[in-house]
Amino acid sequence: MKRVILLSVLFITTLLSAQESDVKKAIITFFEGMHTADTLKMKSVCAEGLLLQSVAEAKTGNSLTTDTAQEFYKSIATIPSHIRIEERLLSYDIQIDGAMAHAWTPYEFYINDRLSHGGVNSFTLFNDNGTWKIIYIIDTRHKSNPD
Repeated sequence: MKRVILLSVLFITTLLSAQESDVKKAIITFFEGMHTADTLKMKSVCAEGLLLQSVAEAKTGNSLTTDTAQEFYKSIATIPSHIRIEERLLSYDIQIDGAMAHAWTPYEFYINDRLSHGGVNSFTLFNDNGTWKIIYIIDTRHKSNPD
């Protein structure tokens, strides 16, 4: 009986670890596409109706902005070639319940190797017949301190 319980626990742990890995891979692919302005790569891990929101905190007050996926993809595709962007994810906290996953990823955002801002991304993903798709992204943005 103990052996059956142990094997069951090992199986479930392995399955959850594999799912977490697949969620993380989708997020990594999203950012690989963003860093190279490859919107097709980004779209490959995003749902059709992707919604993006940002929370900006400032001394003058907080604001919430909403972008459509098309607006976001266009903004990435039109970044001039002399500007290099990089979003460095500092960690991943992934939770999964069936066909839904959530990932919390603190980040730092760099423009031409200079820290622009930081914050946290919150991703919601949907398992679409075995493929994790990003359906919602909201992030916070905190300006970096000037040098």
